[in-house]
Amino acid sequence: MCVLELQGIRGGYGRINVLDGVSLSVGEGEFLGVLGHNGMGKTTLMRAIVGEIALTAGTLRWRGQSIAGLPTHRRVALGIGYVPQGRRIFPLLSVRENLLFAASVHGRREAARVVDEVLADFPALPRLLERPGGLLSGGEQQILALARCLCTRPTLVLLDEPTEGIQPSIIEDMVVLLRALRERHRLSIVLVEQNLDFLRALSDRIVVLEKGRTVREARASDAAAMAALVESAEFAG
Repeated sequence: MCVLELQGIRGGYGRINVLDGVSLSVGEGEFLGVLGHNGMGKTTLMRAIVGEIALTAGTLRWRGQSIAGLPTHRRVALGIGYVPQGRRIFPLLSVRENLLFAASVHGRREAARVVDEVLADFPALPRLLERPGGLLSGGEQQILALARCLCTRPTLVLLDEPTEGIQPSIIEDMVVLLRALRERHRLSIVLVEQNLDFLRALSDRIVVLEKGRTVREARASDAAAMAALVESAEFAG
């Protein structure tokens, strides 16, 4: 089943269209990688899906129904979660308070239980619960941002450049964590990245975004197709 479908979407900032006809789909439980150089519209694509940017053309469907006119909080309620580039955690709030803030969408009584459930998937976080978010390392902040996203109980997670500024050993741990979360919760995931090895380790399919358009696609398991994709997009593995 297709959970998310974009057909020819356009949108951007003011009169400037950054997205120029993006089309892609995400299946139930699928991990879709989005590869592209800086300035190609990757973050704008994620913001358009979650509703932070209005579309000027095209269709955006969630489980077959148009959501192009819905505000962000309604999309979150449907099951779309977003971990933005830069993480956007609250630096002065503790780890626990960051998580409770996100879980509050379920109501005050339910929030604490949701946080406890999410913490079971993140063994590195319980010892950090009282630490301010701003005092965490880059890798810890990224883990917190992902856990906070899961507190809204999404079925689709949008991850924007999660390896940015993180040391290689933490990136390897993140691969293991994302695989486990996907299997445990049957998550669909859209991952925007420039780290090709990270994408290959996780994705079922990879699409290339150039100048606001999806121009190439390959299954990560197809070595020949991936080699052609990498060469044409001028990315080194």
